[in-house]
Amino acid sequence: MKGEVHLDHKLIPVLQPSIGQEEIDAVADVLRSGWLGLGPKTEQFEQEFAKYVGSRFAVALNSGTAALHLAMDILGIGPGDEVIVPSITFISTVHAVSYVGATPVFADIEPDTMNISPEDIKRKITDKTKAIIVVHMGGHPCDMDTIHELAHANGIKVVEDAAHACGAEYKGKKIGSISDITCFSFHAVKNLTSGEGGAITCNTEWMNRKLREKRWVGISRDTWIRSSHEKVYAWQYFVDDVGYKYHMNDMQAAIGLVQLNKLSQLNGRRKEIAARYQSELKDLEWLELPHEQPYAQSSWHLFQVKFSKESQRDRMIGHLQEHNIATGVHYYPCHLHPSYLHLKAIVPLSSEIWKRILTLPIHPNITEEDLDRIITRIREFKP
Repeated sequence: MKGEVHLDHKLIPVLQPSIGQEEIDAVADVLRSGWLGLGPKTEQFEQEFAKYVGSRFAVALNSGTAALHLAMDILGIGPGDEVIVPSITFISTVHAVSYVGATPVFADIEPDTMNISPEDIKRKITDKTKAIIVVHMGGHPCDMDTIHELAHANGIKVVEDAAHACGAEYKGKKIGSISDITCFSFHAVKNLTSGEGGAITCNTEWMNRKLREKRWVGISRDTWIRSSHEKVYAWQYFVDDVGYKYHMNDMQAAIGLVQLNKLSQLNGRRKEIAARYQSELKDLEWLELPHEQPYAQSSWHLFQVKFSKESQRDRMIGHLQEHNIATGVHYYPCHLHPSYLHLKAIVPLSSEIWKRILTLPIHPNITEEDLDRIITRIREFKP
């Protein structure tokens, strides 16, 4: 018993980056190169990331939030337009709609995957609807065929928020290759991290060109292109449109390249952790576990369980906290935040289910001993 008490002193975080010497060396190489900003490493990362997901283009940015904003911007969405979003998501999904002056319309979720409900999307479409932002919650892909059919029938654009879904697959195709625009986050605790960062993948030339201008304050040619190809007029650039300072830098890209090479291995470890939870907690009648749909291969960014009663969730948080095991709630519904209460969303399942969800620790640094401890402590809980 003494050994077990001692083990409990080690905090197990719910999410954590998996960084090694290789990433540190890659950043050191960039620092020594003298080129720290948007440059050759960023370009290399874009090419390799596009190849990995199976898209024609990838545009590297400084965050997933920037990716979502630029997606709304280049699609020409603005005041008077509506964009359908799920309520259970990180707030950036919804803010991106507000950034361009459009109105977020909250759709409800499916009870099993907690992904946006195609049925409720259908109900929420009006003649003002210009786009749908779908979020692959926890890394589990949405029902994309049904959503694309709905969008096509109504002349609406689909934007994928794949912040959780780097490496996930839908019907054998990598997320990032399926829709017109897919937005990724490479935030510190995401499946692939570049410290901070993001990207948009797309398949059309005009989108790629527009995104590159918009991410670099509207300048028509970035500094790296000008300094590497021009002779006399290397100093000259033109600003065709108002843009933003949203580009990735080469230090972030250097980390991202190392992480991209490790992604299959890192996601493989997440899958193993999910499998152990599913195997060793499946007999607990008061706990509902996540499972992949037949069409999906999750990236297992999150492992979200659902309790049968609201009171059990908060008691479990306290119980695990006592044993130095961190948990999370992803997410407090966006429509309940003060800034969006005025929209008066009708999403009964989202409003109820968030009170029963809990994210268990899942990241590649978790050891088998850590899993033993987490599973033991969950199993000893008195519901």
